Amino acid sequence: MEEKLKELRKKIDNIDNKILKYLNKRALIAKQIAKIKLQGKKNIFSPEREHIIISNLIKNNKGPLTNKDIKNIFTEILHSCRGLQRKIKVAYLGPEITFTHLAAMKLFGSSAEYIPAKSIADVFEEVEKGYAEYGVVPIENSQEGVITYTLDMFVESNLKICAEIYTTVTHALISKGNDISKIKYVYSHPQALAQCRNWLEKHLPHAKKIETSSTAEAAMRILHQKHNKSIAAIAAVEAAKYYNLNILAEKIEDTRDNITRFLVIGHDFPQPSGNDKTSIMFSVRDRVGALHDSLVPFKKHHINLTKIESRPSKRKPWEYIFFADFTGHVSKQNVKRALAELKEQCLTLKILGSYPKAL
Repeated sequence: MEEKLKELRKKIDNIDNKILKYLNKRALIAKQIAKIKLQGKKNIFSPEREHIIISNLIKNNKGPLTNKDIKNIFTEILHSCRGLQRKIKVAYLGPEITFTHLAAMKLFGSSAEYIPAKSIADVFEEVEKGYAEYGVVPIENSQEGVITYTLDMFVESNLKICAEIYTTVTHALISKGNDISKIKYVYSHPQALAQCRNWLEKHLPHAKKIETSSTAEAAMRILHQKHNKSIAAIAAVEAAKYYNLNILAEKIEDTRDNITRFLVIGHDFPQPSGNDKTSIMFSVRDRVGALHDSLVPFKKHHINLTKIESRPSKRKPWEYIFFADFTGHVSKQNVKRALAELKEQCLTLKILGSYPKAL
């Protein structure tokens, strides 16, 4: 048995050395690509190219590694190779270890330079003024719905949506102390408190709930309180590790399917990946059937409209702006025709972004 193990381990060592050799070959080619991109003033981050790479690898995967394994492994490889090209500056809704920060790291990796911003408006400003190349902002949660402030920012901003990220949100109760029975105060963002309402009622019915601007700020508050062993925060497990706090309970959200969608904002549309989504903003004339008529071009040109939201225009009472997502890229002929027909019926039409669907 020992001889068999030695033989198999030797095979693994040989394969690992080959993998290492080819990873470094890949990295050298990535650096050559970076040089060409910089000469042509092209973006280092190519979400459509990365989407195509991962999609093709998943399509060719024969196992036993799962498609999720393949995605995770090659995402790290892409992050590392991109980091060799140049550090990308990414603004996000801070502070550190918010769910937005974690989502940003999921897409851009540890090699990027992250710039925390105090508000969603500040994320947009960081990118608009060129302090960051990209920004990451939350747009909707499967339990709490759309983040209207993010939608409103697109009315005035000329920034484009160039990628999306979906992250499963799981909450933990964290503290300096170790005894959950001694917790008298629970800090967190209002959404996190709402998402854990039933758990809190069952396990900490008498604890006072205190709202903070983010889950990460809730964790930070514990560090600055005198009697902090009676204080807990609802935040990500990663926040406990980052701030050296104890995890008193994990997965305390009332619903397991708690997913947040984040948008990456920048200055340009990516090229088509073959599996894309487009986001638009439009307003219609105040007449009977105007909204219905504006949606007809999508059906006519066989385009799947996946989402539509309305927001007050803030210009005059009862006037609305509509935000919609649909499948397809703006470079495709059927999308061009549908948007041209939609424009004829609209007061305003703005293409917010055309980008790869999150894998």
